[in-house]
Amino acid sequence: MDIAIIGAGHIGGTLARRFSQLGYKVFVANSHGPASLQALAAESGATPVTVEQAARSGEVVIITIPMKSVSKLPRDLFKDVPDSVVIVDTCNYYPQQRDGRIQEIENGMPESAYVSQQIGRPVVKAFNNILSNHLMNMGKPPNVPDRIALPVAGDDPRAKQIVTQLINELGFDTVDDGKLEDSWRQQPGTLAYTTDLKSKQLHEALEKTSKERKPEFKAA
Repeated sequence: MDIAIIGAGHIGGTLARRFSQLGYKVFVANSHGPASLQALAAESGATPVTVEQAARSGEVVIITIPMKSVSKLPRDLFKDVPDSVVIVDTCNYYPQQRDGRIQEIENGMPESAYVSQQIGRPVVKAFNNILSNHLMNMGKPPNVPDRIALPVAGDDPRAKQIVTQLINELGFDTVDDGKLEDSWRQQPGTLAYTTDLKSKQLHEALEKTSKERKPEFKAA
């Protein structure tokens, strides 16, 4: 399986390194072009490409960019990309710190539903609730008692299963967070966000968390 990553920041760079270590062919892109990714390529073995090439380079395509940049992606980015390609969204909305006001999200649309709307394709929400250094260093073999679990939300069972398997290979358990409309339960400020919970604890956190955004995660 080939994996393409659009975005080379903390999460994108970490996933490029980890998936390359696991033996996957990894393609990575950012808004600055392939030349800006030579250092990451030399370190990880990932292949630098353009954003347009990345969308057509993997059976799994991971979008991991600032939320404010999602609407700036090419409108036809996934035109003619087969429906079988799994698109993963890791994006988080930080209105005061980085992204400014995105009215659809302020009105209650889950962040990943907004991403799906902008790119015109279904997405699976994953990898958004863990710190990048934990994603890099805290994976463990299956059945280890203190193995961290990550939530996965989406509407396509096949796509979710593929993402679940990738997460397992990275060294983490998964908890099904339901449909994409339920993905708000793993957004910033919720009980599941950057808390490094085990499976049972994460399931309880997803069930108990509030849909009301904390003030620091609302636009000023």
